[in-house]
Amino acid sequence: MAYSTTITRHKTREVAVGDKVVGGSNPIWIQSMTTTNTFEAEPTLAQIKALEEAGCEIVRVTVPKKEDVAACVAFRDRINIPLIADIHNDYRMALACLDAVTPSGKRAVDKIRINPGNINQGKPERFKEVIRKAKDKGVPMRIGVNSGSLEKDLIDKYGFPCPEAMVESALRAIETCESFGYHDLIISLKASHVPTAVECYALYATKADYPTHVGITEAGSREYGTLKSAAGIGAIVLRGIGDTIRVSLLGDPVPEIAAGFDILRACDRRVNKPEVVACPTCGRLDIDLERIVAEVETLMSKRKEPLRISILGCLVNGFGEAREADIGIAAGAGKGVIFKKGIPIRHVLEADMVQALLEEVERFDEDTPALKSFLEKEEKKAKALLTVLN
Repeated sequence: MAYSTTITRHKTREVAVGDKVVGGSNPIWIQSMTTTNTFEAEPTLAQIKALEEAGCEIVRVTVPKKEDVAACVAFRDRINIPLIADIHNDYRMALACLDAVTPSGKRAVDKIRINPGNINQGKPERFKEVIRKAKDKGVPMRIGVNSGSLEKDLIDKYGFPCPEAMVESALRAIETCESFGYHDLIISLKASHVPTAVECYALYATKADYPTHVGITEAGSREYGTLKSAAGIGAIVLRGIGDTIRVSLLGDPVPEIAAGFDILRACDRRVNKPEVVACPTCGRLDIDLERIVAEVETLMSKRKEPLRISILGCLVNGFGEAREADIGIAAGAGKGVIFKKGIPIRHVLEADMVQALLEEVERFDEDTPALKSFLEKEEKKAKALLTVLN
């Protein structure tokens, strides 16, 4: 990238979930969850396949009854990403998932998710039995604290599901797990209220080093839920917190994947394709910027280069802002200047801008060493001049 702002990542342990290692310096993985009845194995498999195609890296299914466990066994060998079993109130489903294996000998699930506010139901031995089995089988567990289902004694203590109450719930569950020598844990502290969620994760990061799964629960419809998730997840990951995320949207889960990658890309935490930025429309605009940007976005949508492409439609701020991108164009009056790594490299007419940008993207990698060398020489010249002047 043409510029860099370092965000110190919260140092966490590594926990293997199938073939994905969560935490440490590993990528922030994108998750989703199916909306089908899990016991209907074929529709569930079809949805998982659609999520895989969209780029989902870890998938979760709900397992409230034994038929759901059987379905996981039936389709596990046919999917290519780690599978998480979401356990509701019945600890026996967690035990069944931990025991289940496929005909090929593969574990039916790669992780279980437990809500400490639901699993015990006044009988803490149930959670302990799950811990013992998870440790014995070598299967990790997510401790999923949720503001809507905190333990009654914590609600009585704090009066409402505040960040302190939620973090205490997580720490209590961690302590119980650690008492059995079990450490394969991932923690989530989800709330629908964005400020509460942000504060929960910030407070947790001062208390423990188990990796975190980040999300805003019950975010809502696709449009507003995406914005709400971007505000919450973005605020959390920009604090260096988060090792895997899910954007929780109403309806079809497939759009959650693109939204998750877009949030990470906007936060510069995981750039998996070009980012196209453009100036807002104003009275100074005198090229067809909307058309140019739309065409460039379409051309860049299938590419994987982590480039920042800036398209500026006027000359007031354009030259300075275009220089900040990997590839930028500052245009006006039907023509413009293309910059690469801050260096003006060619003049183009409006009709040729899209093709010219595409050409520069195509040869970006081969040109970068020469540009880097040029910039280093220019920097040395500037420092030498400053020395003389001083």
